[in-house]
Amino acid sequence: MIDYDLTKIRAVFFDVDGVLSAETITMSSDGEPLRTVNIKDGYAIQLACKKGLRIAIITGGNTMAVNKRYTGLGVEDVYMGVKDKVLFYRELLKKYGLKNEEVIYVGDDIPDYEIMREVGCACCPKDACVEVKSVSRYISDRNGGYGVGRDIIEQVLKAQGKWMDNSDAFGW
Repeated sequence: MIDYDLTKIRAVFFDVDGVLSAETITMSSDGEPLRTVNIKDGYAIQLACKKGLRIAIITGGNTMAVNKRYTGLGVEDVYMGVKDKVLFYRELLKKYGLKNEEVIYVGDDIPDYEIMREVGCACCPKDACVEVKSVSRYISDRNGGYGVGRDIIEQVLKAQGKWMDNSDAFGW
């Protein structure tokens, strides 16, 4: 369980590679990276959006498939090709009037480290790098790409009484 007051969480921001997709990426014959996605992560993300939890993607990757996947689930803020993630994180705080303590950030590797030191509740998958684990309040029992997003969102929505609370939960 996440050792944090999840009732005050208003936003969950995610990295993609190694968090919402497995750390190994298949390459197509034309060099396009092909990522995996987890269906249960997708369900939780779309439900969180419906319930008013601000979800954002901040990734160094830059493929149309990633944008299409997450905007299709209702995510309004998908930032791709990001070189300095903490700048985008700070812009999202300003854009939505968020405080650090109202945000969970889920990352797995060194490019996520700086945000994870600022955010109220840093979380990571079980297979994150040692440095990221050292600054995380919660380490999921799931590897990246295998339900980390669902694990974290489900805990937040349950703590807020928004998990399976009405008909929103029973559809896409």
